[in-house]
Amino acid sequence: MRIVGAVPVRVLLLLGCASVLAAEPDPLDTLLGQLAQRRHGVASFEQRQFLSVLKQPLDSSGLLLYEAPDHLEQRTIKPRPQSVVVDHGLITMQLGAHVRTLRLADYPQLAPLIESVRATLAGDRAALEGEFMLQFSGPPAQWHLQLVPRDPALAAQVQHVLISGENAAITGVEVLQSGGDRSVMHITPRE
Repeated sequence: MRIVGAVPVRVLLLLGCASVLAAEPDPLDTLLGQLAQRRHGVASFEQRQFLSVLKQPLDSSGLLLYEAPDHLEQRTIKPRPQSVVVDHGLITMQLGAHVRTLRLADYPQLAPLIESVRATLAGDRAALEGEFMLQFSGPPAQWHLQLVPRDPALAAQVQHVLISGENAAITGVEVLQSGGDRSVMHITPRE
């Protein structure tokens, strides 16, 4: 009789523990919520591209600008001035006096890569999960979000995108292509 009376107490304790565990916020949701609160940002970047067609890595540096919800700008200063602006589904590239504007929708292989950064900055988990399988790790002070393409055509080109950060700031983006080429960008927030 004593054992039967103890069972309901144990069940209640287990249910209580389960509700406490269920109440724990998802660390990725917490991070994305913090990122979504930032409406704009300016950062310096240093990028190194390792390409099989080159004997030496290709280095560049400059500024990154973000305005929520979907304005991204990369202003390269070195080795030569150029810019790439993504805004409202358009990509505008400028090298010297030459300017070219393209619709992002016309380049389906490029759109998910840009979306990986835009959706992360916007805290848009649904958009990220629509394009990628997500793997989040690390504490808030040094987190990593690995994005693996869902689309087989993109997966044939890109193995993964790894976005790293410290608290509510992105500090790195690495793109590993399926052929072994990769790009590593270190980001230093300015504001």
